[in-house]
Amino acid sequence: FLADVVLDGQELTVHCPNPGAMLGLAAPDSEVWLTPTRTNLPYRWQLTRVDTGLVGIDTNLPNRLVRAAIADGTIAELTGYGTLQAEVRYSTNSRIDLLLTDPGRPPAYVEVKNVHLKRGPAAEFPDCVTTRGAKHLGDLAAEVARGHRAVMVYLVQRADCSHFALAKDLDPGYARAFALARAAGVEAVCYATDVRTDGITVTRRLPVFEDA
Repeated sequence: FLADVVLDGQELTVHCPNPGAMLGLAAPDSEVWLTPTRTNLPYRWQLTRVDTGLVGIDTNLPNRLVRAAIADGTIAELTGYGTLQAEVRYSTNSRIDLLLTDPGRPPAYVEVKNVHLKRGPAAEFPDCVTTRGAKHLGDLAAEVARGHRAVMVYLVQRADCSHFALAKDLDPGYARAFALARAAGVEAVCYATDVRTDGITVTRRLPVFEDA
């Protein structure tokens, strides 16, 4: 995924680490922040400025941010496990983002989704159709049926939202899969972040409005 930016008067093509629609974040003349890369493209797009502050657009970061937030106790729902593994194979052609295990308790299968879309006061997901995301919800529901714990973590890479809601109009299929997964016992939590030019930190839990 590519983006054309102007840096010091020079037009460059840079890597855009976000496969979504980028609604509200890719307007012409937006102020953006880049980081150098070691690839054939000189920079990677990391942040963009909106009226209310900075937004992180890199979908590779949430897994690492959630891992750190579990370790430091910020995500209280996922503390108390002795072992954390990343990218563990499970289900059919799937990898779980994080697998938490501890003797004497069911393992927790944790799927992390990046959220950057804001409409009104709500952080919303997804910003375009994601059949892969719907499949992940079905995979998590299957783990609950096996007696395991399954948790969806929606990580909002911005600080200007009051709650989380599904973008049902953008992907009705995902909304249906979410409802089925929740009915099956899949948990859903959402956390906001403090986005700065020198780092991103998970900060606070946002309410999940399932019927919004």
